[in-house]
Amino acid sequence: MLNPGSQAPELLLEDQKGRMFRLSSLRGKSCAVVYFYPKDETPVCTAEACGFRDRFADFEALGAVVIGISRDSATSHRAFAERHRLPFLLLSDPQEEAFRAFGLRHVLGFRQRATFVVDDRGIIRASITSWLDADKHVRNALKSLRDQRFTRS
Repeated sequence: MLNPGSQAPELLLEDQKGRMFRLSSLRGKSCAVVYFYPKDETPVCTAEACGFRDRFADFEALGAVVIGISRDSATSHRAFAERHRLPFLLLSDPQEEAFRAFGLRHVLGFRQRATFVVDDRGIIRASITSWLDADKHVRNALKSLRDQRFTRS
């Protein structure tokens, strides 16, 4: 898994509306909270997505763009976003290219759940992992954004 201080990898993935999204498009504009989750509509993944939804205004106030990524198709993401009123990007990574680029792995057949806080220069400032505590990702991403304020070093 990529550590804080690493450059976030470039990614170009389809979002739930069928548009292509490039992470580098945020450079110089916004920081990002990029969270990887195993699958749409599963209990922990849904709780995590709804946690990001419920705190979305807090992320926006801190200047962060929230981005969820899984192997699910753009069509699946669209239905998931509509069903749970998710106001943020969901990106489809069917070949797990972004998953691997961020250094994530499978354990016992399960995809790793991880969240990365990326500053507006594309540098990873925090990495968060937890298999089952979905709220930990939301809490710690907000804490990282508040604590660091991404002062230039």
